[in-house]
Amino acid sequence: MTGLLKRAGFVVALPVVLLAVWWFASAGSTSFYSPPLSRILTTFTETWTLDRLRADVLPSLLRLAGGYTVAVVVGIGLGVLVGSVRTVRAVLEPVLEFFRAIPPPVLVPVIMLFAGIDNTMKVVVIATGCVWPILLNTVEGVRATDEVLSDTARCYGITGSARLRYLVLRSASPQIAAGMRQALSIGIILMVISEMFAASNGLGFTIVQFQRTFAIPQMWSGILLLGLLGFALSVIFRFVELRALAWYHGLRQAQRGS
Repeated sequence: MTGLLKRAGFVVALPVVLLAVWWFASAGSTSFYSPPLSRILTTFTETWTLDRLRADVLPSLLRLAGGYTVAVVVGIGLGVLVGSVRTVRAVLEPVLEFFRAIPPPVLVPVIMLFAGIDNTMKVVVIATGCVWPILLNTVEGVRATDEVLSDTARCYGITGSARLRYLVLRSASPQIAAGMRQALSIGIILMVISEMFAASNGLGFTIVQFQRTFAIPQMWSGILLLGLLGFALSVIFRFVELRALAWYHGLRQAQRGS
């Protein structure tokens, strides 16, 4: 319990310090573009009502969830195939490296030509950016499967779906989780970017509208909300990861103790 409280203290300590610095540094600000944090927080409660959260934040989260889910399914599925079959890896690796090097925001106009300007475009943009860290980490995780365990599974006749589930995916799961964690951060960025193109709602769209109408405190409140959402999603992901990979984290703690 003490260790948990200590970790929680470390998690919130730096944000609290940064907010305190921001509060005192901006307290006497008269700049139109950099209002005091006290004014931004007052505007925050006035702007982000339940109706606005439902109208703008909820659609953004649904798009993020859709794109992220597609990226996880495609990334893990293709990553297992590429990591397991040497011929497939030799054929696809140059192509994957080429497309990985293209920044996803550059593809937004191209995706708009084929997917239109509705939610499909935004989901595709998010999935296009999120898939790479998941895919590449899955490939490396699958390739790093212990050969002794592979030989043991082969000797005991563990093949097919059982081998995939209990050996390959379990062995690669720590690296897959690392890729999914990276993809979540990329997904939040692409969620905002995609909503800046031909959107009528969403957090990114709303922040840009505030900026264009010179509603500067509201714009800062939207940026603050975006940071809070990113932090909350990171905490949720970390909690799920600790539960799903309890065996792995327990093994690491045992190794440190020894």
